[in-house]
Amino acid sequence: MTEWAHKRLKIYFTGIKGIAMAALAVYCKERGNRVSGSDRDEVFPSDQELSDHGILWRRGFDRKHISEEHPDLVIYTGAHGGRSNPEVNEAIAEGIPVLSHAQALGQYMSGATQISVAGSHGKTTTSAMIATILVGAGLDPSYAIGCGNIRPIGAAGHYGKGVCFVAEADEYVTDPGHDRTPRFLWQRPDVLVVTNIDYDHPDAYGSVHDVIRAFRKLRDRMPKDGTLIVSADDRWSASLGGKTISAVSVGKKPGATYRIQEVRFSRGKTSFRLLGKGKAAGRYRIAVPGMHNVTNAALAAVATERCGVGKRKIREGLGRFGGTLRRFELLAHRGSFWMYDDYAHHPREIAATLRGARNWFPGQHIIAVFQPHTYSRTAALLDGFARSFKDADEVIITDIYASAREKKQRGVSGRQLYRQTALYHHRVRYGEAPEDVENYLFSTDLHHTVVICMGAGDIYVWSRAIASRLVYGQKRVKRGIL
Repeated sequence: MTEWAHKRLKIYFTGIKGIAMAALAVYCKERGNRVSGSDRDEVFPSDQELSDHGILWRRGFDRKHISEEHPDLVIYTGAHGGRSNPEVNEAIAEGIPVLSHAQALGQYMSGATQISVAGSHGKTTTSAMIATILVGAGLDPSYAIGCGNIRPIGAAGHYGKGVCFVAEADEYVTDPGHDRTPRFLWQRPDVLVVTNIDYDHPDAYGSVHDVIRAFRKLRDRMPKDGTLIVSADDRWSASLGGKTISAVSVGKKPGATYRIQEVRFSRGKTSFRLLGKGKAAGRYRIAVPGMHNVTNAALAAVATERCGVGKRKIREGLGRFGGTLRRFELLAHRGSFWMYDDYAHHPREIAATLRGARNWFPGQHIIAVFQPHTYSRTAALLDGFARSFKDADEVIITDIYASAREKKQRGVSGRQLYRQTALYHHRVRYGEAPEDVENYLFSTDLHHTVVICMGAGDIYVWSRAIASRLVYGQKRVKRGIL
């Protein structure tokens, strides 16, 4: 760990409400640093997390914020201009050290036993499961996980007195306009968990093979005595083992080091057995749905076992895990009506979320409301998105939520995705705005219905408002829906 990381500093976070930034901000505050920052004046999933820890932030990005705050260090997000942000420029001009979030996280992790969870999908949930198990085992780990809240351990950032530091290892680039280094290459994992490898972030990678090469570089940063844990059921992650380091595999395939068996789903409950080294480790129970979460839980179980946690504590930890903010999060329940919010923003994630819901609610009518995220991802994976809703009885597509890091692309729209989805699904609608979705739901018989709102944009804001009004019966002025 660098010398500055041992000191109590005044740290300013530019883009502090970003979900990963907020977790690191909480970690820094608990280390004894004075923490503040800035961000857009919008509702973020991290608002409560920051408020609970007494972390204040300024509205907007302005050079004068730096001269008024006089921080010892500025940590910035790759969004909002990254290193070109006016606050970052002012810090540089004043001779104040600046670090990207990825760099800062890597430096805080150095010196600890680094447990890095990588993967195109599932890394947040798997990281949160690992942290929950370690906390329950009394190991007091540090962690910085981009999810706002972990049930039951609370905030997604924590400075612990134990030797372990758990963090997501994100393959996206450090700073899109200035540093194309994959974010996870600032970490040096002692334990590396890889949930899967898929083609995502088309603005950063040309093909899945480019993504695989980045993951191999992360693997090569591990010490020779490190532990690499991969999914046996995902061909690209399973291929990461090699001459330099061997891999422990987890999955349903017969050749897995740890075999997942006897998976069972019931309303609100999921269970499975894990067979390792010819011996059954008992039945594990989790309160999150889907085969993807069974794999996540099994990976977490193996990772924590390799860190010295006993099987009883692992079972207890997984049993206590209640999910995270924005991962199949229950928004409303009344009678036979259920409404959930989920972060799924990739075809594979949408399909997994809907399959999990179908397993938990086999007799229910499932309505999927999807807000596409980024023009580049929608364009690159258009047909994959269109085919991903097979486990939904109805689909509503909204307009695209554009990322702060990209510009609008001509010919790419939510309406285009609606038309493509209609080629494969007989009940699909386009509702451009939140009120279109809300008014359709108000006009629909929602008995024996599960509504799942999905996306990485601002759907988490208006889905909550819709859920509240559906439960309490307050209607709004109607617009139209196709």
